[in-house]
Amino acid sequence: MAPGRSFGRHYAELALPGLSIGVVAGAMAGGLTLLAGQSTGWAAVSALALALPLGLLGGAYGTLLGPRLFGGRFSGLFRPGVFAPAGVFWLISFPLARLFQETVAGLVLHGQVYLSGGVGGFLAYQAMVSLGFAIGFLWLHERFMPQWLMRVAPHNPEAALLLRRYVEHAATLSRARDRRRAKTKKGVR
Repeated sequence: MAPGRSFGRHYAELALPGLSIGVVAGAMAGGLTLLAGQSTGWAAVSALALALPLGLLGGAYGTLLGPRLFGGRFSGLFRPGVFAPAGVFWLISFPLARLFQETVAGLVLHGQVYLSGGVGGFLAYQAMVSLGFAIGFLWLHERFMPQWLMRVAPHNPEAALLLRRYVEHAATLSRARDRRRAKTKKGVR
């Protein structure tokens, strides 16, 4: 296999947990649509139209964790255990995914797009909602990604480097927790 192709495969493996989380989250929109009393067709279109962009964006998040993306130029753009960059990523990405969903669903089901509050109001509301999505996405990603990295690290050097970042982060958290406990035992707060 050519070096460029294996590099692409390595990053595709890094994308898989985020892609999976995004697809499942988007598919859940179909279930929520059914619970809201909409038709099965509406639910299917909603699920597919949200699963596609959330899956792609979730996969992009996983690749942006990659340690040597684009020759190191973007390495460390996202780091394990850090919320702010992920929050900003989803602050922009989630409203765009929802805009895609509403546009596709409106065109497929009604032949027109209607956004309550207009485009600006719709995007502003989705930006507010994105914080909750970002917290849930990151929480799931932080639980699935290390397990996945342990599985693929033996044949994927990018995964091995990222797994090392996760281990270093866990060790830093453990040392800080141990220092806090030691101070508490001595009576110092």
